[in-house]
Amino acid sequence: MATPPQVPQRQVSILVLDDDPTGSAALRQILDAEGWRVRVIPDEKLLLSELKSAEWSLVIANITQIHPEGPIFAILRELASVSPEDGGRLRVLYLVPSMTGSQHVHALEASRMPYVVRPYHLHDFLEKVSDLLVEVKAIDVALRQVRHEFGSLRKKKKEASRTNSMFAARDSYSSYTEEELAEYERQESELGKTKRRGPRTNLGDPNR
Repeated sequence: MATPPQVPQRQVSILVLDDDPTGSAALRQILDAEGWRVRVIPDEKLLLSELKSAEWSLVIANITQIHPEGPIFAILRELASVSPEDGGRLRVLYLVPSMTGSQHVHALEASRMPYVVRPYHLHDFLEKVSDLLVEVKAIDVALRQVRHEFGSLRKKKKEASRTNSMFAARDSYSSYTEEELAEYERQESELGKTKRRGPRTNLGDPNR
């Protein structure tokens, strides 16, 4: 029997609208590290042409560059409201500078548009991005689920190590190497230190 051809996985592509060089550079670095294709544009006038010329999985936009009562906001809201079952392939995430948040949060919440307040924690930002990518089936598993599964795996590993059954321990985490578990524990430790210190990752000037 012939093996059916595999359907190639859709490439994750993210369009960033941000005229803050420091913030947009940090965003690119973070998203590039996940293996996603990223394009940064500084001008909202380029947004519509980019949406027409390429297929994007996610638009991340600085809300200070898009008026909530303007046509671009309405277009993005309409595109992001289409479900994947009806052909929707795009989601939108707004960046809201903390010092100007009160001017925009109400409009975003009234329109049911997701947003993050800047500055923010790196892990929180990536989790929200991945949740939106899962919605449009650009990726299969959200980052928060991956972290949860690794956390459960680490707990099982510790419980198994207390028993005398070598086979029970092997069954609990046989699909992961010691190096993978050690790397995850290191990342979780760093995250815990960051949260205890309190400051958030600044991906842009909050005074903008």
